[in-house]
Amino acid sequence: MKVNEALVHQAVITQLANERKVIAHTKDRSEVRGGGRKPWRQKGTGRARHGSSRSPIWIGGGVTFGPRNERNFKKRLNKKMKQNAILMALSDKAANENLVILDKLEMAEFKTKIFNGIISNQENKKIIKAESQKRSILVMVDRADEKIKYSAKNLPGVELINLDNINLVDLLKYKNLVITKGVVEKIEERYK
Repeated sequence: MKVNEALVHQAVITQLANERKVIAHTKDRSEVRGGGRKPWRQKGTGRARHGSSRSPIWIGGGVTFGPRNERNFKKRLNKKMKQNAILMALSDKAANENLVILDKLEMAEFKTKIFNGIISNQENKKIIKAESQKRSILVMVDRADEKIKYSAKNLPGVELINLDNINLVDLLKYKNLVITKGVVEKIEERYK
């Protein structure tokens, strides 16, 4: 499948926007504490009239156009567009020989050393290209497995995801992709 860079870019922007948490929040004049009483009478003082000491032009007053946590950064993308973007990323991995398909990936026990050996074995076969000893490997399994999850957890440059959590940002972030035959079958079934 030929890669449509504009579509992939749009899908990435959509995913990142939807993950965005709105944290910054300032108080306006109605939320700032105090300022209920009129600071001085309307007429006769020779000063400008004011109704509250929490006006934005006063020290301790509210913020006029500050960030609010009601902002909405959500974006939408059609289902087929999202599916095509993921398929383009997968086909690009295959075209650039950054895709490794294993018969199965099972762990008998919770051992990072054994999982590291499996990954290193693929690197030694030159299937996974190790550039300057810095790993960048995404491992995708078809079902959640505690032993694989905890065995892969501490390895730098190795990320493990479930097929249900497949997303474009992770596919683009990691250079190499390791999947099992079960994942390939489910991807074919899902994205017919």
